Amino acid sequence: MSVVPAQVLPDAARSVPEAGPVVVAELAPAARLWPSLVAVYRAQLSRARVARIPLLFVATFQSIGITVMMRGVVDNGFEARSVVAGSAVLVVAFVALNLLAQYFGQLRAGGGLDHYATLPVPPAAVVLGTAAAYASFTLPGTLVTAVFGCVLFGLPLANLWVLLAVVPLAGAALSGLGAALGLLAPRPELATLLGQLGMSAALLLGVLPPDRMPELVRLARDLLPSTYGVEAYARTFDAQPDWAVVLADLGVCAGVGVISLAVAAWAYRRAAVR
Repeated sequence: MSVVPAQVLPDAARSVPEAGPVVVAELAPAARLWPSLVAVYRAQLSRARVARIPLLFVATFQSIGITVMMRGVVDNGFEARSVVAGSAVLVVAFVALNLLAQYFGQLRAGGGLDHYATLPVPPAAVVLGTAAAYASFTLPGTLVTAVFGCVLFGLPLANLWVLLAVVPLAGAALSGLGAALGLLAPRPELATLLGQLGMSAALLLGVLPPDRMPELVRLARDLLPSTYGVEAYARTFDAQPDWAVVLADLGVCAGVGVISLAVAAWAYRRAAVR
């Protein structure tokens, strides 16, 4: 192998072309919360639409059955208000707390979170969109249960419209709690168990009249997010409802909903990076 001195090479061979200017590709702008939330909501709504009728039937039939059972225990007085209001909100608890905990638990165990992690959507949009899609199915069952309970116990139907505020606020609080339970549970079986326990707590603490509960159980009832939605609707059965107290209960329910959804979004980020 011969070595040629650099001096004898032509200028064209000795010159090294200079690198051109480096072009940096701009990243796409981050997706905003509201469009991402709407997209996730529509996707989850179309997914859950297949199971809509069985879902509504099970949740509504369960709450109506509890109302009929409690008819033989309480009279048409003050206790009947707690039974009717608690049975109506129980439809929300069945879907938003129980089923949502199962869904996120299975989503985490099956690797479904990896799909959402690759999408340019905020974690809060995933949690809020999924929770809103599941909670959308609870309004018809809640209204049917409330009408049936009012007719059964002879309560007025004039303020039934309050459920239009109770359902989304209580649904947000319970959905955040259910999503957090499903995302933080290490196994899907444990997520299902926690969801069932949460729904049982909503059943026992929300439907049973608070006057018959021990003091310790009343304190646990005050910690349940759906309690304030039950109290808000139960107060509307008065001849002259105290709307300031009703709004205060709804405000507490909304505050708990914001906190629980924030915890669920944090749990989503924690589960997505693992």
